[in-house]
Amino acid sequence: MDINGKGDSVDELKGLRITNLDDDDDENIAVDEDDNGEDEDDDDEEEQESVILGFVEKPEHSWSLLRQQFPSKAGGVPAWLDPDNLPTGMSCVCDVCGEPLQFLLQVYAPLVEKDSTFHRTLFVFMCLSMKCLLRDQHEQWKRHPDKQSRSVKVFRCQLPRANSFYSSKPPEGNATDKSLTPGAPLCNWCGTWKGDKFCSSCKVARYCSQKHQVMHWRAGHKLECQQLSLSPQSSDSNACHGGVAQIKAPKVASKSLWPEYEMKNEHESEYDTEMSGDEEHTDNSLIPRNKVDDTMKSLMDTFEGDGDKKSWASFQERIGKAPEQVLRYCRSAGSKPLWPILGGRPSKADIPICSYCGGHLCFEFQILPQLLYYFGVKNDAESLDWATIAVYTCEASCEGVGYKQEFAWVQLGTAINCPS
Repeated sequence: MDINGKGDSVDELKGLRITNLDDDDDENIAVDEDDNGEDEDDDDEEEQESVILGFVEKPEHSWSLLRQQFPSKAGGVPAWLDPDNLPTGMSCVCDVCGEPLQFLLQVYAPLVEKDSTFHRTLFVFMCLSMKCLLRDQHEQWKRHPDKQSRSVKVFRCQLPRANSFYSSKPPEGNATDKSLTPGAPLCNWCGTWKGDKFCSSCKVARYCSQKHQVMHWRAGHKLECQQLSLSPQSSDSNACHGGVAQIKAPKVASKSLWPEYEMKNEHESEYDTEMSGDEEHTDNSLIPRNKVDDTMKSLMDTFEGDGDKKSWASFQERIGKAPEQVLRYCRSAGSKPLWPILGGRPSKADIPICSYCGGHLCFEFQILPQLLYYFGVKNDAESLDWATIAVYTCEASCEGVGYKQEFAWVQLGTAINCPS
């Protein structure tokens, strides 16, 4: 669904574009400075904003999730916007355990204010360990430390309309769309991070880390390595012919990636009228109506106070309008997340400034735990779980080459309070 479209190109992006919904009348909304987080009126404030909901569904065509289509997607591997200047080094790993992070989702969210954000995508990655996520909770309460140890990381990338990777014309929305460059080779194991290391034997397989090379070796590369070394071939599957790159979906050896979905967008307001007279919604289920999500039910058992239960009931009522939603997007001035519980909300002082330009960060979207259901994550003590993940980005969407790291605030079902 196109919103605040920018020229003919936006009209033809076939619903992939999420644009800024800033409203000048909301600029003076105050944010509570209390350490316990934002006040209880947040839900009412968010109801006045125009919220876009994200839903996941299996893609009809594999080409629809390639980067030249500018997709919003969840699971699988990222469709990097800038395919050359990828995050590297410690940016790619969990700061707690050192394991390479796994791709969670990406949101294509251009802004109309300036040409440098004609294309703009936000990428979210996280560690698979719940222990690391718990540690992440403690780290996010540290206000403006020199270095935080995070297990959830967000990267922002943006490009002007005229760039070296894509045509300035809008995509046709079919398999004929091509990229102008093949992009950096990716890890053969995860298909996520830059494959800047070679297998020392075959010189063909590429890896982002020694850990992924070892995992690939044990999973079968040991047997195919000799055959590859005897069969001369390029390790770059994205060949470039006549100045046009033939981008293909990467072949990934890992079997632990989350299932891949395309993300579709709808205005939340469209569900307000559908609620009246629809008895199927009266249970306010947070998952598809014909399923039972034990993860969401078990969250109620962790709430200790009436305040959390009241906040959860309000959250559940709001989400129940469209129980299959996995993401809520609203970059309006003064917009705030829809918090499931009272505990564990950040105050204004807990949100850092942009580490690149020094400007303010603003809330942009939140990820709901329903996504875990679609990913088939188990409901046990060792598995990933969260109440919501709120993503804050540079308000000015400051410029620069490659990827800039933004800020994620994770609220768990049992919130960890700010340390004294």
